[in-house]
Amino acid sequence: MVDKITNSEIKRATDFDVFQWANEIDEYKNNVSCELFLFNKNYTPFKVRYSDKLTASVKAMFMQEAVSYIVKEADKGLEQREYEKSDGEDNVVYRTDLKNVTRAETLINLIEKEYKDIEYFNDGGSGSEFKKIKGIIAKFSYLGGDSNGDAKVFYIAKGIASSSALKGATSWELNGESFEPFAAEIAIKMPEDNQVAIIGENVVIFNQSKFENLFQYDYKAQMLADAKAKELEEKYKLSFAEGLTLNTLLQDKKPLVKKLQDMDIKEQMSQKQLIDYCDEMQLDLMSDDDGSIIIMDDRDLTTFVNLINEDYYISPVNGKRYEIKSKKLLAEPEGEAPRG
Repeated sequence: MVDKITNSEIKRATDFDVFQWANEIDEYKNNVSCELFLFNKNYTPFKVRYSDKLTASVKAMFMQEAVSYIVKEADKGLEQREYEKSDGEDNVVYRTDLKNVTRAETLINLIEKEYKDIEYFNDGGSGSEFKKIKGIIAKFSYLGGDSNGDAKVFYIAKGIASSSALKGATSWELNGESFEPFAAEIAIKMPEDNQVAIIGENVVIFNQSKFENLFQYDYKAQMLADAKAKELEEKYKLSFAEGLTLNTLLQDKKPLVKKLQDMDIKEQMSQKQLIDYCDEMQLDLMSDDDGSIIIMDDRDLTTFVNLINEDYYISPVNGKRYEIKSKKLLAEPEGEAPRG
């Protein structure tokens, strides 16, 4: 068996070894405890109790399936590769940094740091609250031989479809030769496949498409957004509300990123021209004493990008202000030389 590594070493490592991790978990699997959380589409976690009768099933479905897959397939050529440098290969598990996957990082931080404030999930039997659930995440804890008394922790996450729930009021049990009333208010079919593991600061991806859907992570789109954010901050002086950055604000703003993608940022108006244009359009975007444009939220960001793209217009006919949703450059009139 390979040498073990501690959680602190995992967090420092840039060459995290999923095979080493699986071997260690396989050794300590009988001493692992588990806690379950559901999380909704806003990535808010909810505690979930489960019967002692399900303990073996929970460990088997979440932990042992993943560990066994890695241990067994290692002998058949299974490889670990960096997620950002690979795409869709067979017989591969991917790894990326947790900090790259903002929603997963947020979810883990809430579980670790706001545990006492996390409520227990209660649907009330209606099924309406369960429809908002996006996934389930199992938190595993164990004491390794070199842990110095500190529990080691890892997570296994899976997506849950609302269609996987059966409501007791409209479902029957088939028991032997006869139908009987469904005993529970709601039954949930748990996904059996391996999807995502979170180990220290590492995200291990078993199923690429399900990982991307579960945490809404589009690497190519994020890279494009990050590149455009860098260009904008090189050209314009910006000031953000506490806790916000241009990169985080641009996440999931596909229309804004697409608009920025079509621009040559270096050729756009200067900071002074943008502020003058904003004043002329009587928009709410503010600037501070040193001339930095203040971005407080998504609305300010949208206004800022629209200004750069010159999407505001005052009609010379009626004097009213308009936001232009779509622009098409007209050809030069016949007989006139191009302007500019």
